[in-house]
Amino acid sequence: MKNNSFEDLKDKVCVITGGAGVIGASMVEVLASAGVKVAILDLREEVASELANKIQAKYNVECCGFATNVLDKATLTETKKEVIKKFGKVDILINGAGGNSPEATTKLETLDADSVDKLEEGFFGLKMEGFQKVFDLNFIGTLLPTMVFGEEMVKRGSGSVVNISSMNSYKPLTKIPAYSAAKAAVNNFTEWLAVHFAKTGVRVNAIAPGFFLTNQNRFLLIDEKTGGLTPRGQKIISNTPMAKYGEPEDLQGTLLFLTSDISSFITGIVIPVDGGYSAFGGV
Repeated sequence: MKNNSFEDLKDKVCVITGGAGVIGASMVEVLASAGVKVAILDLREEVASELANKIQAKYNVECCGFATNVLDKATLTETKKEVIKKFGKVDILINGAGGNSPEATTKLETLDADSVDKLEEGFFGLKMEGFQKVFDLNFIGTLLPTMVFGEEMVKRGSGSVVNISSMNSYKPLTKIPAYSAAKAAVNNFTEWLAVHFAKTGVRVNAIAPGFFLTNQNRFLLIDEKTGGLTPRGQKIISNTPMAKYGEPEDLQGTLLFLTSDISSFITGIVIPVDGGYSAFGGV
């Protein structure tokens, strides 16, 4: 019988992209609490290093911050060299970098007969630069780190990749086509790579959060003037059976499960963590 704790995680080395963000920092903390050594990759080196120092002092595990651009393979490769020099190996990769932007968001939820004179507020007004930026960050920003760090795990014959998807990948939300399309691509890539790596000892899975407040989506969900829910935010809460937004800590249990040997026969799945959103038909 397998050990039903997370003790096998102790002294493993995890690389996490977007690790200094709200959700990333929560993941770093729970991994460190299980004895995992963590390399925090983020565009903001000072923030990543500050978090690393805080986590290291709190849990007495090695933790280090690195400035990295997930869209630059050369930079990722240099970071890998530093990580290997510091920790000696890579056991876990969490692709947490991602997010949305107002530049890739339509003003209108849908078009109708009354919208023909303001098509620029819908699909036809999207700027390719903003769309490409969001799509690349979420999809290419998952693919490239996996290409760089996954190689280390395949060579060693063991490892776990966890991609951060979204419930938008299953049912795209209005207004955010780039983000939804990118996360759908992440799901497909997760399944494809899981099959591709299946005989190497490296597993590939994903977590699909429901609605969590982040710096990237706050402008859509919270009214800046009142601090209350926007109409869109209220619609989300009304369609989430638990009637609340998720907290970063709500992802921690699923993350430990997927990175631990407890799930050693699980690969190629996407687990929703959504407060019942995917189960609700709207009535």
